[in-house]
Amino acid sequence: MSPQNPVERRLCERFVKSFLDIIVLRELEKGNPIGGHDIQILIYKRFHVLISSGIIYPLLYSMERNRLIEGISTTKKRVYRLTERGKERLENTLDISDKILSFIKSVLSK
Repeated sequence: MSPQNPVERRLCERFVKSFLDIIVLRELEKGNPIGGHDIQILIYKRFHVLISSGIIYPLLYSMERNRLIEGISTTKKRVYRLTERGKERLENTLDISDKILSFIKSVLSK
């Protein structure tokens, strides 16, 4: 999804930043531990949105404090994996995804 005009680009950026925790949980659900820089690259490739380190790392630390993810230090970097609590949070969010989409449509409808 590559935003075509400035309004679309800004809106896409707002949605990505608002749902960044869900994007991270969804990616970690795939089972591969990933680091903060990997998440930045993934978000740019998928959504064409640049997320700064100043946004991603505080989010990861907060998610770790809330036991949604677990950090693992390797010799090169710190990577994260999904915890059971994180899986539950993701499942709960996905269960209401229709309501979230309906809300977004109602906000954007004429």
